[in-house]
Amino acid sequence: MKMTDVEQKIIDIIEKLRPFLINDGGDLEYIKFEDGIVYVKLLGACSHCSLIDYTLKDGIEQILINEVPEVKEVKNIN
Repeated sequence: MKMTDVEQKIIDIIEKLRPFLINDGGDLEYIKFEDGIVYVKLLGACSHCSLIDYTLKDGIEQILINEVPEVKEVKNIN
């Protein structure tokens, strides 16, 4: 399956964000981009952190929406 330019941009941004999550004992895995939604999996400490919604919506989602106009939302899958 060929990766689109949009997907590559999303992955590049996620790769830049990962070190910040890793520093806090967590991590982030890109799953897919479909219908304007980026699906990710929060791992490690991030998977059960009480601030997961803030990290996802106020952090990761806002950065991706600002940088990639095609992105409308980011969802965590368990």
